[in-house]
Amino acid sequence: MDIIAFIKQQFEDNGHVAYGEHISMGEHMLQSAYYAEQKNSSDAIITAALLHDFGHLILELPEDIAEHGIDGYHEDVGAQFLAPYFPKQIIDGIALHVQAKRYLCAVKPKYHGQLSQASQDSLAVQGGQMNAQEIAEFEQLPFYKDALQVRLFDDLGKNLALEHPDLAYYLHIAQQFVTNKPHVLSPTEA
Repeated sequence: MDIIAFIKQQFEDNGHVAYGEHISMGEHMLQSAYYAEQKNSSDAIITAALLHDFGHLILELPEDIAEHGIDGYHEDVGAQFLAPYFPKQIIDGIALHVQAKRYLCAVKPKYHGQLSQASQDSLAVQGGQMNAQEIAEFEQLPFYKDALQVRLFDDLGKNLALEHPDLAYYLHIAQQFVTNKPHVLSPTEA
């Protein structure tokens, strides 16, 4: 499978869908990548920011699932789908961005109040803020700091009118990380 072509197709087919914010899912993901680039993040973080909500694109669930108490586990779906094609640093940025929100709510008391209403609503169905044991476990993950960066770019990428490069620009950045043959998950990564 040409994963870059597939990602492009998913943006074209499903990126227009809203997800509880005032902008489309595709626009949100592009803005997240834009903010990562503006903060001089590595290309891996820019790629993770671009793809952090990829699970939403392929799940095709209604935008109001959190309002109904449903967690679509989009972070897991996206990470598992993309894992054969991208390195662990990028996959963990995708897989852990929801956990990063839970972590930040626990360790930074003012963070919760800075979240959009949709992010606050989804937090409840995603487990709420982490407890002390979850915080300690999260901090042991090799790419947890990258996931925190992705989360902060996720929070920024909700601007109604922001000029940024197009999808092709960010897919060109992502292309450098695509393996020539799919990476097979080891039992410890699965």
